[in-house]
Amino acid sequence: MANTTNTELLRPVDSFLAHMRDIRRASVHSLTSYQRTLAATAKLLAEQDIMNWRDVSSHHIRSFVIRWHRQGLQPRSIAQRLSALRSFYRFLLQNGAVSHNPVQDVRAPKRAKRLPAYLDAETLVHFLNRIPQNDPYSARDRAILEIFYGSGLRLSELVQLNVDDWPQLGELLRVTGKGNKVRLVPVTDLAHQAVDTWLEFRRFWDKGDPAMFISRTGSRLHVRTIQRRLVYWAQKLALPDHLHPHKLRHSFATHLLENSGDLRAVQELLGHANLATTQIYTQVDFSHLAKVYDRAHPRAHLSDDDNTDY
Repeated sequence: MANTTNTELLRPVDSFLAHMRDIRRASVHSLTSYQRTLAATAKLLAEQDIMNWRDVSSHHIRSFVIRWHRQGLQPRSIAQRLSALRSFYRFLLQNGAVSHNPVQDVRAPKRAKRLPAYLDAETLVHFLNRIPQNDPYSARDRAILEIFYGSGLRLSELVQLNVDDWPQLGELLRVTGKGNKVRLVPVTDLAHQAVDTWLEFRRFWDKGDPAMFISRTGSRLHVRTIQRRLVYWAQKLALPDHLHPHKLRHSFATHLLENSGDLRAVQELLGHANLATTQIYTQVDFSHLAKVYDRAHPRAHLSDDDNTDY
């Protein structure tokens, strides 16, 4: 019975694939994905003795979503399967083969938010202290890294910095962020020292560009150059992690939040328009605290055998 049913279910699938290939000019990759999804769904329907696509309800589709999720399929993959089924049912509707689209209001499980990657404070401080300042390249790069970590700037914000923007010791740095929104951020003493050292070297490369960070030819550094320089130092000093500007910004935010707990202050320093954007760091902090708890709390690893009823 199941084989017969599966054959009957696959007949309109063949028509749909031909339509997508000949009329819609779908790619081979897309056609393969459609075919795989529809064949797998037809098999599930056949196991339940459902003989026609018109007999499928949203309840059936939701049960398949739950099944796929329990099998370990990622939300993105489930969403792709649902998209293929919606396209198929639109085709069936247009040809009068069904009266409704049972996939229309079914949604895939929400994707888990990826937590920002960051470096722990000890590793990062040790890394920064090992970058020398005895030539223009290393002095410039050390200043860049100190500003990224010390003030939480975005890459685009750092690239736009001019020499005249740099504040006096004890003053705040004026930064123009997304949407031309201006904010004031503090600067660490170590960042001031690093910039002072860099400015001594910078004058030998100066060709009149107002940019704070310039290349040997005197022009403003490109974002790609800064990204490459961070990778260079991470590899040279054997940093046990990939390094990019946003990871330094994430580290800035995470370490501030760990030590202050002041979410609003971190929001202002990062230049986030919405507090919800900043709240992702509370999840990072909680993850860190959970690991500390698991390592340190005497009750964290007690087995059932350690519990005694009195």
